[in-house]
Amino acid sequence: MESSAVTESRSYRGRLAPSPTGWLHLGHARTFWIAQQRADTAGGVLILRNDDLDRARCRPEYVAAMLEDLRWFGLRWSEGPDVGGAHAPYAQSARNPHYLTAFEKLRERGCIYPCTCSRQDVLRALAAPHEGEEEPIYPGTCRPMSGKGERLKTKGETNWRFRVPDGETIGFTDSALGEHTEIAGSDFGDFLVWRKDGLPSYQLACVVDDAEMRITEVVRGADLLMSTCRQLLLYRALGLDAPAFHHTALMTDVNGIRLAKRDDPTSLRGLRASGATPEKLRAQF
Repeated sequence: MESSAVTESRSYRGRLAPSPTGWLHLGHARTFWIAQQRADTAGGVLILRNDDLDRARCRPEYVAAMLEDLRWFGLRWSEGPDVGGAHAPYAQSARNPHYLTAFEKLRERGCIYPCTCSRQDVLRALAAPHEGEEEPIYPGTCRPMSGKGERLKTKGETNWRFRVPDGETIGFTDSALGEHTEIAGSDFGDFLVWRKDGLPSYQLACVVDDAEMRITEVVRGADLLMSTCRQLLLYRALGLDAPAFHHTALMTDVNGIRLAKRDDPTSLRGLRASGATPEKLRAQF
């Protein structure tokens, strides 16, 4: 299974999709700058989306800082809700009805099933090598033999998982990294699409938004390569065309450790406070 590529018949549409769970750092800026360059080169548009579904960590001050930092760095977007004559970002927190519609399609098609296991339950059922994964390989505790899941009566009943096609090779051609493949059921397992707190997972929300916003190419960090394979399965299950992908290398600090939002010295706000300019920072790319 391969993702579809951007064709000349489709006008280029890219997106910036930061999550306001901390301060944006230089790694975010580089990925966003590449996204902007690719949109400009293609003569396309770039939209801004606020991926603010993490209720526990998303804060209004991070949203305000995100907009300020993006503009300071020289990033611009040409689409979004009009607020006071400026384009505001689309907010995932306002789009739950769209995600619920997609959820019901997956349920009706027998692609997902309810799961009572917590993340801690999954980790306890696994061997040590998998404990550090972003989403551990699910051992199949709640996986039914077959059949459609029951209709979701309330938004907060249970977690729901997507049943992956065990043994199938999921692949795509990345415009930056070339061919990439993962084996469903081996490299990654059944993954969450809906959480018992009434919200979609990152995987489902991202697919729904990118499809409805007609994104033709997703530019993001290489840490999301496996997520792309999961999302390709969702595109197929929902009958949607997948965009093309361009995964950028991750930036690291002097010790070779990946940059994180908690590291103030590499945050755009911290760099600006130390006297750095956007021009000097972009020269590092």
